[in-house]
Amino acid sequence: MVWIVISMCGALPFVVCGDIPKYSDALFETVSGFTTTGSSILTDVEALSHASLFWRSFTHWVGGMGVIVLVLAIMPMRSRRMGSQMHLMRAESPGPVVGKLVPKIRDTAKILYMIYLGITVTEIVLLLIAGMPLFDTLCLSFGTAGTGGFGVLGDSIASYPVLQQAIITIFMILFGVNFNAYFYLFLGKDKKEAFRLTEVRWYFAIIAFSIVTITINIHGLFENIFMAFHHAAFQVGSIITTTGYATADFDLWPQYSRCLLVIIMFIGACAGSTGGGIKVSRIIILLKASGREIYHYLHPRSVTTIRMDNKPVEQETVRSVVMYVGVYAVIFTTSVLAVAFFDSGQSLETIFTAVAATFNNIGPGLSAVGPTANFSALSLPTKYILMFDMLAGRLELYPMLLLFYPQRLRH
Repeated sequence: MVWIVISMCGALPFVVCGDIPKYSDALFETVSGFTTTGSSILTDVEALSHASLFWRSFTHWVGGMGVIVLVLAIMPMRSRRMGSQMHLMRAESPGPVVGKLVPKIRDTAKILYMIYLGITVTEIVLLLIAGMPLFDTLCLSFGTAGTGGFGVLGDSIASYPVLQQAIITIFMILFGVNFNAYFYLFLGKDKKEAFRLTEVRWYFAIIAFSIVTITINIHGLFENIFMAFHHAAFQVGSIITTTGYATADFDLWPQYSRCLLVIIMFIGACAGSTGGGIKVSRIIILLKASGREIYHYLHPRSVTTIRMDNKPVEQETVRSVVMYVGVYAVIFTTSVLAVAFFDSGQSLETIFTAVAATFNNIGPGLSAVGPTANFSALSLPTKYILMFDMLAGRLELYPMLLLFYPQRLRH
């Protein structure tokens, strides 16, 4: 409920100042901001006042690490029960497993926010050195840190110099890394532990494969191979981390590149990062669980254990991942059918990627909701469906589904 209330209140500044007169549109923009989605109903972003543009981007930064995690970090908790604080943190922390970096939950939340703030400030400094105006730097850094994607120009990031785009590319990818890796790297006793994390290695492998193959696929669209690599790296970093910035209209790229970008929309970033999507760790566990089942068909009496980071994965974690993906598929399919019902005039590509982009907290989709378009043409019921998807995707499904769970079954 906290996220719904804060979104409803956060929409009021847009309505009061007159930049977004309709409350439903202002609510869509605010939910998109706090959930770090970046989908927009605005047809002319540059017409907004600086105050609205700043607030719009700042919602990304607050929502990136999480409203509740922020509260845990700065507010004294009256409850002495560690379990209640852990449940609060788990409610909005992405990934199959939520762990404590240090014994106290509040100290864990503080460490996460200090790392988050530190990387954000580093990006701000580097963009200023690269010559970006202060206002643009703050807004784009907030959007990068929260992996949100709200820009201050109509063409997203396309107008900025290549150096500034490259800096944003690097930081988008860095914010998609599991923050446990940064804890091990900066505060841990064994620095090498950061490089042993299975999920992080898979994450960078997926990025490398996607960048190389897309560069090969699109090199004919750009003046040289370097620019093809630059735009491929930016878009892969933007999509897999669910940021949603764009330097080019990837909706015009060849089918292979478009398909691969849609696939990594679903994969998403690492668990324990500010990114959205299913998460790399869940994909790894799902693939290993599938491999284990195939092995059991061949060797029925065998006993095998799924391992990550050289540690066995608990069966309860495997079960929760399988259940998560099942619930994810049901909500996604239902949303696609509902949007198709209310916006039957839109193409299947638009409907499918509109749901994918909001449910995975990406931002832009393809076709009528592509990187050079927006969500303003969609009907009011569709916008509310997509708002639900944004919240469900950001809160890991179950907290949102509990709102519809019968009261008599909660005890």
